[in-house]
Amino acid sequence: MLKYLADPLTQLPEITFWLLGGLSSLTWSGLLYLLPFVIPGLTLMLLMRWRLNLLALHDETAFSLGSSPGRERALVLVGAVAATAAVTAVSGIVGWVGLVVPHLARRAYGADGRVAVPASLLIGGIFALLCDDLARTLLAGEIPLGILTSFLGALGFALLMTRARLRVTA
Repeated sequence: MLKYLADPLTQLPEITFWLLGGLSSLTWSGLLYLLPFVIPGLTLMLLMRWRLNLLALHDETAFSLGSSPGRERALVLVGAVAATAAVTAVSGIVGWVGLVVPHLARRAYGADGRVAVPASLLIGGIFALLCDDLARTLLAGEIPLGILTSFLGALGFALLMTRARLRVTA
């Protein structure tokens, strides 16, 4: 509905850019607007990464081990949503990074949150930057980043799914 009602000369290109995602419009001053949301969110996620192992357990088990599952889940969720929402507001929808990268990190480093969370952050950042470099240099015009991450992410997800099936049946 928004795309239909948007002005085709000014608003429609901005909506289309946001739906396809990209880092080309991000500037250093725009980065400063993100920092108050991203730094506390990521800091909270890194500080709580060892508690994610407890939160993966059943609530009664986590509670018996000294955790407050409801409060800690809410805290982790607020940190993750704040960082993700701030970056998405500036870059648009860059799909598949958040779906495929954590699975790759868990496959490579195991399910321990103490290692998997920093590995996911690092692999996700590298994946997004490599895709952005490819999007800017592959063709004469810039490919929207969301298209490239969706294509590569879908291929990576298909490989993860087929390897998991092969591993289970073998």
